[in-house]
Amino acid sequence: MAALRITDLVFRWPRQARPCLDITHLELAAGARVFLHGPSGSGKSSLLGLLGGVALPQRGAIELLGTDITRLGGRARDRFRAEHIGFLFQQFNLLPWLSALDNVVLPCTFSARRRERAGSSPRNEAERMLRHLDLGEELWRKPAGELSVGQQQRVAAARALIGRPEILIADEPTSALDAERQQAFIDLLLQETAVVGATLVFVSHDQRLAGHFDRVVALDEINRAAQEVTA
Repeated sequence: MAALRITDLVFRWPRQARPCLDITHLELAAGARVFLHGPSGSGKSSLLGLLGGVALPQRGAIELLGTDITRLGGRARDRFRAEHIGFLFQQFNLLPWLSALDNVVLPCTFSARRRERAGSSPRNEAERMLRHLDLGEELWRKPAGELSVGQQQRVAAARALIGRPEILIADEPTSALDAERQQAFIDLLLQETAVVGATLVFVSHDQRLAGHFDRVVALDEINRAAQEVTA
């Protein structure tokens, strides 16, 4: 079963005259590690919004793990996202007043499925992941807002991965790091997603990172709407 399959997708934002996405077909295998890139205006943010179920296309199907999320109601899409998808954002989106540990456990409070898949104690699993991501135990109970950028990044990665989501979407997660730290973090991310068997969709404009991944997808090459703008 494919982790992701997009068919005849057309999407435009309200009051937008032309579509920003027009994708005939895109399919990603379960367990794949995919580098998705494209310049500004190629539709990356719009596509991520659709994959997360926070927006719906005007036409087409978006199948995640065999479920067409365009046919689900709003609450059902929210539940599907919480149970099956881990997000790692460019700005991390941690709750700054919560401890590092509490931020990691947060997805398990919204999804019984991820709480169950985290094992008998989600908190113990969060500690294991933070330890494996080289975040020192002395930092676990510090408010996330007091951590460095690199430390927050590791907390965000653990939060995205806890409960073994089948799909992990990472949106420009290394943009604030220097080359050496980028390399180390990507290695950790690939290792962790392999351990849980997740499909990784790594979104970036930096094509120098593409060599770390099994497959490279250029969004501007499959998005006919972007091609029409540049034609």
